[in-house]
Amino acid sequence: MEWLNYHHLHYFWVVARAGSIAKASQELRLSQPTISNQLKTLEGALGHELFERRGRGLALTDVGRTVLRYADDIFHTGREMQQALKGIPTRDRIPFSVGVADVIPKLLAERLLQSAVAAVKDMKLACREGSLTALLGSLAVHDLDVVLSDSPPPEAVKVKAFGHLLAECGVTFLAAPGLAGLKKGFPGSLAGAPVLLPSPGTALRRSLEGWFEAHGVEPVVAGEFDDSALLKAFGSRGLGFFAVPTLIEKEVCAQFHVSVLGRTEEIRERFYAISVERRLRHPAVVAIAEAASHPTQRIRNTEPTTSSATATQNARSRPGSVASR
Repeated sequence: MEWLNYHHLHYFWVVARAGSIAKASQELRLSQPTISNQLKTLEGALGHELFERRGRGLALTDVGRTVLRYADDIFHTGREMQQALKGIPTRDRIPFSVGVADVIPKLLAERLLQSAVAAVKDMKLACREGSLTALLGSLAVHDLDVVLSDSPPPEAVKVKAFGHLLAECGVTFLAAPGLAGLKKGFPGSLAGAPVLLPSPGTALRRSLEGWFEAHGVEPVVAGEFDDSALLKAFGSRGLGFFAVPTLIEKEVCAQFHVSVLGRTEEIRERFYAISVERRLRHPAVVAIAEAASHPTQRIRNTEPTTSSATATQNARSRPGSVASR
């Protein structure tokens, strides 16, 4: 087993946090050439360059950012050990960085993270929103501990990652009071009605379009949104009806003053925690993964569906009627 020189790692950690060798030399009380030589020795031992020149300063490479995250954990733990041995309460919180795909409803993201929040005391939670592709890139270099998504890691993205199913439910259609009349005759009443949809290419968008086709209804697209919260805001203003995971139906109705038009179990919404295997040591990621590994602990829809039996039977009789994922 190769031995890691933690003195060299500490010099790297100080330089990375200080932003330059000059500043680090003042903190460490060592000459700049000494620190430079120690960094080169560390890079030689690891087999990778940790810094690159950028103008007059230094910038971390991708490998450097990965090493920094591990160094943060190592020296954070060491500082806590010293404080514990001295009987000093530790005030530092355990960092937990989460990427939330922009298609995930914010209310649902908060619910999915409850297992981590409940399991880890004194946690410092940092959430970043973005496209799944961008978030997986950050996950690959350990800028994130886990990514929440409505689909497993796509094969097209060359990132070694693992998806853990956290929740599964049907879909509820909602609308503002001005469109509440669409409840009568659902789902046939949706034909020609204005609808607000997620952006093209998203999993829910594909499922909704398949479901509309299966039921022989063609609503008019009144808006397309990347941001699910903005979609609901316009829905509350009556711009069109919209669909949400049944898991958060009650919260959305209360927050946006909308009502239920109908529900379907033919569209299955699934939500995943995506992690890189070696980062499962993070206690919050472990808590999420353990919740995913026990089907009885998964959150499932228990609300009754109000779709008409006739419409459901007609949908099942047509090819490709179940638009599930």
